[in-house]
Amino acid sequence: MIKQALESKTENPNKILWEKGDFTEIALLMRRSGEELVTNLGITSSQRILDLGSGDGTTAIPLARTGAEVLGIDIAKNLVEAGNRRAKEEGLSNLKFQEGDACNLQEVPDHSFNLTLSMFGAMFAPKPFDVASEMVRVTKPGGRIVMGNWIPNDPSSFVSQLLKISSSFSPPPPEGFVNPMTWGMKAYIMDYFAKAGVKAEKISLLKDTYSFISPDKTPEDLIESLRKYYGPTMNAFESAEKNGKVDKLREQLIELANSENRSTGTGISIPATFLRVIVEV
Repeated sequence: MIKQALESKTENPNKILWEKGDFTEIALLMRRSGEELVTNLGITSSQRILDLGSGDGTTAIPLARTGAEVLGIDIAKNLVEAGNRRAKEEGLSNLKFQEGDACNLQEVPDHSFNLTLSMFGAMFAPKPFDVASEMVRVTKPGGRIVMGNWIPNDPSSFVSQLLKISSSFSPPPPEGFVNPMTWGMKAYIMDYFAKAGVKAEKISLLKDTYSFISPDKTPEDLIESLRKYYGPTMNAFESAEKNGKVDKLREQLIELANSENRSTGTGISIPATFLRVIVEV
């Protein structure tokens, strides 16, 4: 019993968050954007690529289809298992997924990858300076780091507004908590990478868009999926339930999804602006 209690206390809260739901259900809506992003990256078959916070392979799978050698690392065991199943089903022997923490990639040697990519993954790790340092360390000189990060309070980003609403129904974060949305702010990004030894002129930022697309889901269906499967939204609903505010939270999120939906027929097409960070190492 004592050992079990100690293990519970030391378990990584970030791991608990992302294993709580089943992000594969949300990732299904992001596949097309993942494929489009990879097309724009200009990948060659000779490259070695790390996809950090890879989930079940929204970008890792299309990266591997180019012939590049790809490693997906995620903190959630269930997503790693799902990714390896997808890779096996597609016959992608050049792709594997493994568990790991973006704050400490201890099993990854220095200068291993031509490209280190993280789409909305590494930004949620709790120690941003360590994350930046590790991404620089494992990337080859002359290589690059590409991140996709949500921008705080961005009115053109469905996910930024989703997280803002969710946080307003959630309890205050613990002492020492670093808001992951700092990864969507230029000053913080420059500081994180400066401490990792990257000069400012080696960093470029541009706005881009990821979309949540489904031919048969309604905005109401999307919010229900987020309630069931997306850790931050699950936490918000649990907190709202304790305070008798579930209906209010659901109403605000459905209103948001309806207002952002660009589909002219059935289904959803909801764009979410993000900040693309490109670092030359």
